[in-house]
Amino acid sequence: MIYDPETMAVPPALHELEAEVMDEMWRLERGTVRDVMEALNTRASKPRAYTTYMTIMTRLDAKGLLQRERQGKTDIYGPRLERDAYLEQRAQAEVQQILADYGDHALVNFARAMQTLDPARVRALRRLAARE
Repeated sequence: MIYDPETMAVPPALHELEAEVMDEMWRLERGTVRDVMEALNTRASKPRAYTTYMTIMTRLDAKGLLQRERQGKTDIYGPRLERDAYLEQRAQAEVQQILADYGDHALVNFARAMQTLDPARVRALRRLAARE
């Protein structure tokens, strides 16, 4: 599935390695496959090959989550969405799916979860909800 913000409201979910790559791209804002590989492999228990990262980043570009710009022989990538926009859209889609699947049972559990939160966090969540 290709995410196009003009025609689709919800960007696709990320698999584990895609999420790692997107996290790094959001941190870098722009970078090459090698930039991402070097950053992630320094933190990895088992380094991955360049071609693995190239494949993932090509797929993320095809899905519409990264944009690729050719500079000479090098591809420079950047995220099409900011992290917060991606997370907001995915969270909204996931909550709607949970509500569709579980209905009132889901709402009861959300309400119970809210009751266990620190009051300061509840106030912060209410401010966040009011902004959107």
